[in-house]
Amino acid sequence: MSKVTLYRPTTLESALNDFNRYVESFFDDSPLAVGESRILNHLPPLDVRETDTSYVIEAELPGYDDTTIEVHVNGGALTLASKNNEAGKNEKKEGNYLLQERRHATFSRTLKLPENADPENITAAFKNGILTLEIKKRTETQKRVIQINKAE
Repeated sequence: MSKVTLYRPTTLESALNDFNRYVESFFDDSPLAVGESRILNHLPPLDVRETDTSYVIEAELPGYDDTTIEVHVNGGALTLASKNNEAGKNEKKEGNYLLQERRHATFSRTLKLPENADPENITAAFKNGILTLEIKKRTETQKRVIQINKAE
């Protein structure tokens, strides 16, 4: 007969993490993710920078390629989305998975463009799993330096 021991986690967080891992292993995706939302797990992280002439958005998209990503503008909203890649899901792999943590989840993320952004002047590049969007500012709204002449 095997010995049964009492489980005593050192902290509440440790107990919740252990419970979360147990639920994930049973249901494959836990509705009780500790410290983070399940929805946010599938949204790509973004960095947004502002320069004098443009806004630059960098989205981290490892495992995606330029054929599975869509970028579109509708009015004052910019949307990043992934296409459902059914071809990759149906691909037969040899052997049985013992652990499978990599996922290719579909997502859609919409950002409101600033009023001075030019939706007609956006460029996109994808390299090494990073999608870079450059949104030019309208010329009339860009900062300009006015020369002051000396009075005589």
